[in-house]
Amino acid sequence: MDPDDDSGPGTGDARARAWRAGRWTAAHREFRAARDLLLRCRTDLDAAVEQFRWPRPACFNWALEWFDVVACGNPAPALELLDGEGDVTRSVSYDELSRRSDAVANWLRGQGVAPGDRLMVVLGPQVELWEVLLAALKVRAVVVPSHPDLMPGQAEDRVRRGRLAHLVCRAASAGAFSGVRVPGARIAVPEADGVVPPGWTDYRESTAAPDRFVPERPTPADDIAFCYFTSGTTSAPKLVAHTHLSYPAGHFSSLYWNGLLPGDRHVNVSSPGWAKHSWSSLFVPWNAEATILVLPDGPPDAAALPRQLRRSRATGFCAPPSVWQTLRPHLTSAVPPALREATSAGEPLPWEVVTAVRDAWGVTVRDGYGQTETTALVGTPPGHLPRPGRLGRPLPGYRITLRDPETAEPADVEGEICVELDGEEGRPVGVMAGYPDDPTRTEHALGRGWYATGDLGERDPEGWIRVLGRRDDVFKSYGHRVSPFEAETVLRAHPAVADVAVVPVPDDRAGLLPLAVVVPAPGRTADAALASELLTHTAGALSPVGRPELLRFAERLPRTTSGKIRRRLVRAHLPDIAGDLFTHIRPKEPAP
Repeated sequence: MDPDDDSGPGTGDARARAWRAGRWTAAHREFRAARDLLLRCRTDLDAAVEQFRWPRPACFNWALEWFDVVACGNPAPALELLDGEGDVTRSVSYDELSRRSDAVANWLRGQGVAPGDRLMVVLGPQVELWEVLLAALKVRAVVVPSHPDLMPGQAEDRVRRGRLAHLVCRAASAGAFSGVRVPGARIAVPEADGVVPPGWTDYRESTAAPDRFVPERPTPADDIAFCYFTSGTTSAPKLVAHTHLSYPAGHFSSLYWNGLLPGDRHVNVSSPGWAKHSWSSLFVPWNAEATILVLPDGPPDAAALPRQLRRSRATGFCAPPSVWQTLRPHLTSAVPPALREATSAGEPLPWEVVTAVRDAWGVTVRDGYGQTETTALVGTPPGHLPRPGRLGRPLPGYRITLRDPETAEPADVEGEICVELDGEEGRPVGVMAGYPDDPTRTEHALGRGWYATGDLGERDPEGWIRVLGRRDDVFKSYGHRVSPFEAETVLRAHPAVADVAVVPVPDDRAGLLPLAVVVPAPGRTADAALASELLTHTAGALSPVGRPELLRFAERLPRTTSGKIRRRLVRAHLPDIAGDLFTHIRPKEPAP
């Protein structure tokens, strides 16, 4: 590509300056070519799968060789912070953020942050978060993001198990690290009062650093760039490592699923510290050369979201199913936003919610599926109509198979969802490097020629995939495999249900029986009449295999910060749930 080509953001002169700065590299051209192919094929999944090839440069630094090149002389907004009404309170251009992150990179280097050092970042949705992320990539530190609501025990655990060298933390969260030993820099970003806790370095000192960063040497593409703690739905959170290539380039599959285009304005609901935040609040929008719109700190206000999306002129919106569920009563309460793309990830979105959003807003919510260990694996891309109960098809760059969960043999229709690692094109770029400091677990996950996701799935003859649930959550009743997702989806569609988890309980005849733990919707009374109504509802929508036999009410359900139900904790705390146990009388036992 000609460095003086004036296509895209920035001017020809700006691009030439980037070229002379040594940042317009062969790796950048390879990265851009892969991105542009997906944009051209954005509604033709078959063509995208056939033509797409992962970029595989030997050296690559996304912050320097993609973001800075796109940003050079570019006045377009990279980041805009919104208030509760959806109005922009602060806008930061691509060029400004490039120069500011250069200054922070120089300053971090002066604080002793060296290549390969693990740097924990505990910040909320604030401009400093994106400054630090870009700067850390530039100095080749290993970023370990964490959500800012860590409790002291969690903070100590993550520092110890993450083997962290440095910490950047907002001042309000510093107390969680009291007494926790961090061997290197302890940097605090002050709140509005400007106070920095004793013993912490003031982040504002970085404003005095030069805003021209020069890397010491090229960045090997397989160097570790990010380590993320998983959400820990079934076990203690694991630390997952991604490289300077596996997340920046790996998220081309996520970009394809989200459907963003240059100039788009994108809102993503995800707390900083979780991998999904890097998906749709970092790599996807900036790979697309779009603007990241940042909602106010804290849980999203469902009543305000339609107004926020409309006033901020959002064209894309991504949220977990739990947020889409809470939005449902407010879809028609205001003038709808002018969204072009709407996506949901984490767990399958009930079809009734998809229909309600489409009827009210004129946009179809498309499901997607991936993990912290990967980028987006399966999804319904733009131009494809979703199918009830199906997440979509394998996305470009990934070969997805089903394997028997016991024998690991390939399965045609139902089995564990697996990512094939061996093939003509080599291992998919978006798969993790491994679990740091745990070679045994890494070998088990990546050493067999495929990566097993731990999720069970079902595939129809046209290749569309439905997730049945985690291996640890799926159980057998009367000899039949039962997925909690199916019953939960049916119950969530009932207007009297605010939240629900289906878990197994022991039974002398069945071995295990499905129990629905339901949080009633506001205004509904948790009594025998409602229990009978809900159990009858599921009996009419599900076969005898898998429908809830028992029901209890609860005030709330345990969820991870990323919004996933922690069914293991639901099972563990069943004895603590007060109230009656309601029973559905099975008319007859299913045939074994």
